[in-house]
Amino acid sequence: MMKLKELKMGELVAKIPVVQGGMGVGISLSGLAGAVAREGGVGIISAAQVGYNFEGFAENPLKANLESLAYHIKKAKETALGGVVGVNIMCVLNHYAEYVKCCIENKADLIVSGAGLPTNLPELVKNSTMKIAPIVSSVKAADVLLKIWDKKYGKTADMIVVEGPKAGGHLGFSLEDLQSEMDFDENVKNIIKHISEYEDKYNREIPTVFAGGVYDREDAEHYLELGCAGVQIATRFVATEECDAHENFKLAYVGAEKDDVTIVKSPVGLPGRAFKNEFIRKVLSGNCGIGKCGACIKSCNPKTAPYCITKALINSASGKMSDGLVFCGESVSKIKEITTVKKIMSEFV
Repeated sequence: MMKLKELKMGELVAKIPVVQGGMGVGISLSGLAGAVAREGGVGIISAAQVGYNFEGFAENPLKANLESLAYHIKKAKETALGGVVGVNIMCVLNHYAEYVKCCIENKADLIVSGAGLPTNLPELVKNSTMKIAPIVSSVKAADVLLKIWDKKYGKTADMIVVEGPKAGGHLGFSLEDLQSEMDFDENVKNIIKHISEYEDKYNREIPTVFAGGVYDREDAEHYLELGCAGVQIATRFVATEECDAHENFKLAYVGAEKDDVTIVKSPVGLPGRAFKNEFIRKVLSGNCGIGKCGACIKSCNPKTAPYCITKALINSASGKMSDGLVFCGESVSKIKEITTVKKIMSEFV
């Protein structure tokens, strides 16, 4: 059995090289993130509509979201007992800069950012101790982003998450790529090789963390052998007592089969992996639409979007499984019971 090393981002250290993936809306909040961080991993809160169940959300979603994010960062840090707590902020969110500012003010340790390239993130965290970790899915994306950060800001990433085609939620691949069952290992090695140029230039390590389909220690060891410093796991953490999701959401994961999962078209403009439930059947039949628009996502046009992603994700987070969008990773069918974060993390010690 391979010995797993600590995951280091400068002075920021996680004893176990497992990053818990950010899951919105309302799936990875302070309960899950704090528990993972306490056990030695990196706990991640999702900023996507984080205040959906906060007072005043319907009238002023931004205010509720920022208040909720501040609350969950502080609560997760208390639970973590010194462990690493970060926040996932999608690039496509409106008011991106305000969410970054909230993370800095409330002393999150790390910002993970994907669903687009966070080209101006170094500017937003300037004069703070915030660590920044972009999510990329190709050598081209890594090259473009790191080149911009280097030339424009004289800065590079503190960690990079390489997301493969087996991940849940929004994916940085074409539908054709996702249906081709591509072997992604060579891409991982090429991205790591490209990142090494910036490690040499900045004279420090930039840990690469692989995400997408990682379930157990065997999976983790495979990606560490490829040269990764750690792995990101999201789907498996849903079926835990500490996860912030509704019990119905967790039970849907426990009962899932491979055939229950499909690739959907998201209003964000990216394909996504989700449950093939009654809601998706309604979307495919054209029986969904958008009522009141909260203008949460830059790339969503309420006139042409097939459905309101905020409403769909809030429904599932609230336990209304037949009326909601339920994102998941490819490994969901392996889950057979609700367990604890401690038991999962103990496999990686």
